[in-house]
Amino acid sequence: MTALAAAPAELRARATARPLLLGVRHHGPGSARGVAAALDAARPDAVLIEGPAEADALAALAADPEMRPPVALLAHAVDDPGRAAFWPFAAFSPEWTALRWALGHGVPVRFVDLPAAHTLAADPTWGDGEDEADGSARVDPLAALARAAGREDPEQWWEDVVELRGDSDPLVPFEALAEAMTALRERYGHGGRPRDLVREAHMRLKLRAARKEFGDAVAVVCGAWHVPALARRTTVTADRALLKGLPKAKAELTWVPWTHRRLARRSGYGAGIESPGWYGHLFAAPDRPVERWMTKVAGLLREADHPVSPAHVIEAVRLAETLAALRGRPRPGLAETTDAIRAVLCEGSDVPLALVRDRLVVGDALGEVPAAAPAVPLQRDLDRLRRSLRLKPEAEERELDLDLRGDTDAARSRLLHRLRLLGVDWGLPAAGRTGTGTFRESWRLRWQPELHVRVAEAGVWGTTVEAAATARAESLALTAAGLGEITGLAERCLLGGLTDALPAVLGALAERAALDTDVAHLADALPALARALRYGDVRGTDTAALADVATGLAERIRVGLPPACAGLDADAADRMRERLDAVHTAIALLPDPAPADDPAALASRWAGALRRLADGERVPGVVRGRAVRILLDEGRLGDDGTARLMGLALSPGTPPADAAAWIDGFVGGPGGGLLLVHDERLLALLDGWLTGVPAEAFTAVLPLLRRTFGAYEPGVRRTLGELVARGPEAPGPGSAALVPGFAAALDEERADGVLPLLALVLGTEVPA
Repeated sequence: MTALAAAPAELRARATARPLLLGVRHHGPGSARGVAAALDAARPDAVLIEGPAEADALAALAADPEMRPPVALLAHAVDDPGRAAFWPFAAFSPEWTALRWALGHGVPVRFVDLPAAHTLAADPTWGDGEDEADGSARVDPLAALARAAGREDPEQWWEDVVELRGDSDPLVPFEALAEAMTALRERYGHGGRPRDLVREAHMRLKLRAARKEFGDAVAVVCGAWHVPALARRTTVTADRALLKGLPKAKAELTWVPWTHRRLARRSGYGAGIESPGWYGHLFAAPDRPVERWMTKVAGLLREADHPVSPAHVIEAVRLAETLAALRGRPRPGLAETTDAIRAVLCEGSDVPLALVRDRLVVGDALGEVPAAAPAVPLQRDLDRLRRSLRLKPEAEERELDLDLRGDTDAARSRLLHRLRLLGVDWGLPAAGRTGTGTFRESWRLRWQPELHVRVAEAGVWGTTVEAAATARAESLALTAAGLGEITGLAERCLLGGLTDALPAVLGALAERAALDTDVAHLADALPALARALRYGDVRGTDTAALADVATGLAERIRVGLPPACAGLDADAADRMRERLDAVHTAIALLPDPAPADDPAALASRWAGALRRLADGERVPGVVRGRAVRILLDEGRLGDDGTARLMGLALSPGTPPADAAAWIDGFVGGPGGGLLLVHDERLLALLDGWLTGVPAEAFTAVLPLLRRTFGAYEPGVRRTLGELVARGPEAPGPGSAALVPGFAAALDEERADGVLPLLALVLGTEVPA
């Protein structure tokens, strides 16, 4: 027996007497169930759905087995892909239910809202805020109805009257809601939404056309706010007048995956909902929803190692039902279940409750669309690449570690870097095992629906990811504002394997480098080039041309750095100290064109520049101290030379502030504390200077000294304190009595004890 035959005669008559207007709340599971029941009862000859009119050509894809909501209709302007709009659909959306019902029953389906061509061409602020013509403020229909019912929370009121209510007559909620909306429209007019008048005029025209084609047995599924406007009798001439002169843009539409998390935001089609995961559960589990929800929560908490037993679930269900009764609600809603979960399953803690809210109440469900859905060529190439590289888009963020020595991981790295160059941030570099010149990278991946728009925008650069990224890089090279931008671009090209873009990028780099005489700019640019060279080595990329540019840049920095450091103020000196470290690290990565034993090699020439900085009278103390430290670490300055320079820097004639800055440059940063621990002379010089600082100057240098020594590890600070407390008469830092863990001399017998273990690790024999 069909649903129509089983329905009462009165219900059948009401459902088929005229066009059936089913006013719904977008993404409401109760409305979705009601739509399904009403369509089963009415069996219309056509179904009209609120949505962009151009989507008629895409409607059939909703029946594809590969289509899995949440999904969205995406429309973008052909000449400006960044102008885009979404119409999301969840499994519990009434519009999706109507669409699937029509396709499943072989009934024609049409979308009747204003075409996307007009929506994309219109002023984005059209219809937002207050209407200037009559000063009417924007009205929230649900809030207005909730206030009329004496309720403060519109979401809870809607749950009670629609989502948690079961009616034997499926048309009753729609009729009651239409009556309430009619009263609101009579009082508030367009409710601060003048654009709705134009949209409703288009809907009425489409409804007239459908009635002419299919007769009166037509069902319309739209937002409840629009029902009174569709029921109102107007003339065709008046409706067409409202649509006359609307701006228009060439638009393309397709289906794209959507997420529950995006449904929870107030953007796009309809109003955002706060709990898409909860609404999805109510739609999928109409029988015993509270018991099934508590079971889901218990499973999630057990996965997170929270002890939850069946007894907890039973007690939580009882508490939720009791709370609903005390609050006068027909059934437990989200508020009651959440309170019960907090009290019973989470034992009063909001920490596990936050996990429940994130993973279940909202959720990370990501829909899927079939391969037959229209897409720009760049999107199709991206889909092909991600399938071949086994990279699945996921709404939940996940870590991805790549070993660049493997072909698949290297290709994944190139794809992610190329997408970042195109502004499609599917993956972001993450702190992990990534390191300069290493074979590993770490990424954080998360696919968001907006990335489909970014892909469409990037389609102007090419039809494949590689071609588009190459064209984008070449364009950026021509428009880059500074030398640092171009060197960063060269690094990104090598990371993405864009060898075809390198000639244009390197040409722009050589031109800018030749014209830029600011040593600070050159110093900022060199580290990126050095990293690019190392990344090129890892990926097997030919970087000879880039090496020539980088070496030339290093030479110009070497020559110009000493005079550029003269006379800097404190802030500029701190920045130059950072550049000095970065340039030194970069030069160590550069290929040296001269033989290693050639005294004129780049590293030797760079050491000469550092000596000039260390001896410079007009060079700020922090830069001189850092130059001395680098020379000492590189073995180009002995202990005697270091002690001499430190003695000069801390001599009584040196202003205390300048001496403190020298100390910060010399022993600040990693390893500075251990240097003092293991060199008695340097510590004694520092201690002697510090005790001799005049009282009136000590307060001025104290913040800088605290910054320097406060960065040391606690154990290093403690050891330095012990050394200073024992004074100069105590044994030196090499004494076992002074520093725990260090002996006065090497104990060869104890040292030999580690040889068997090393032989086992290295797979060699123990030396005789």
